[in-house]
Amino acid sequence: MRALLYETFAAPIAVADLPDPVAPDGGAIVRVAASGLCRSDWHAWAGHDDTVLLPHVPGHEFVGVVEAVGDGVERWRAGDRVTAPFVNGCGRCEWCRSGQAQVCPDQTQPGFTHWGSHADLVAVRAADLNLVAVPDDIDDAAAASLGCRFATAYRAITARARIRPGEWVAVYGAGGVGLSAVMIAAALGARPIAVDRAPAALELARAFGAEHTLEAGDGTPDAIAALTGGGAHVSVDAVGSPATAGAAVRSLRRRGRHVQIGLLAGGGPVLPLDRVIGWELEVLGSHGMAAADYAGMLDLVASGAVSPRALVGARVGLAEAARLLPEAATAPPVGITVLDPTRD
Repeated sequence: MRALLYETFAAPIAVADLPDPVAPDGGAIVRVAASGLCRSDWHAWAGHDDTVLLPHVPGHEFVGVVEAVGDGVERWRAGDRVTAPFVNGCGRCEWCRSGQAQVCPDQTQPGFTHWGSHADLVAVRAADLNLVAVPDDIDDAAAASLGCRFATAYRAITARARIRPGEWVAVYGAGGVGLSAVMIAAALGARPIAVDRAPAALELARAFGAEHTLEAGDGTPDAIAALTGGGAHVSVDAVGSPATAGAAVRSLRRRGRHVQIGLLAGGGPVLPLDRVIGWELEVLGSHGMAAADYAGMLDLVASGAVSPRALVGARVGLAEAARLLPEAATAPPVGITVLDPTRD
């Protein structure tokens, strides 16, 4: 198979010819039709994830067609069109059995614990638990966002933040996951405020339902308090930095809920815990979404209330993806960039 490959962290990425993966027992091989380029892939490439072993093929959000299945797989056959969460549960532990595979202690993650989907083929463990059928009316580019950014935002807004119609939601970061959060919050009747440093990102956020947009700065929490009459009911850090996490918490009203989505390198921020205590704030983590919870998200997409396809900014081939991935942490947001491994 052809794939992106790096042999050293934070070094140039090559397009390489590599051996095809073999379906593990209970698992499947998926022929990749599209795979998103995500900031999490950049974290792995930069050496921030100790589960990544070199040499490595990145990529963790994808759509494709089942190529082969291993012994013991019952629900899937070659030719089935599928996606999968970026967190693949083991299928055996108490968390998987209760539908919470996103916190499975024996989880695997394509593109992190083993070679990923920036390739012609990718392996998925515990296929009966982790694969999800993709409806025909969701195209490949849109479906490629479902496994990570859109699904992560959906669960963060619905299951973790427990959003209610009319509530203010301050979203820090208008990249793929932040724009998804804005779109989903607006579709569910909430009132999103998008915060970013890039004017182009804020313009996209307005198009996707942000009621207000603010350029990030020291005064952003005070500006949000003024706009909302005391602060947001919910804040989301979709960037992952000490500055954005702290500002997001300070943007809340009393008894508000903060959801941390963005990954933090280097141990994380010092949050204003005096305010967390005095204002009885909730600080919540959100780590993707289990396959068992995809039905509600797919129903929302099918209703037309949200459009993951609108988040797709560009489709590129392997060579262009190899150039773009190292820039993912600093490139201006243009929606979601999708890799099509069949493109030159």
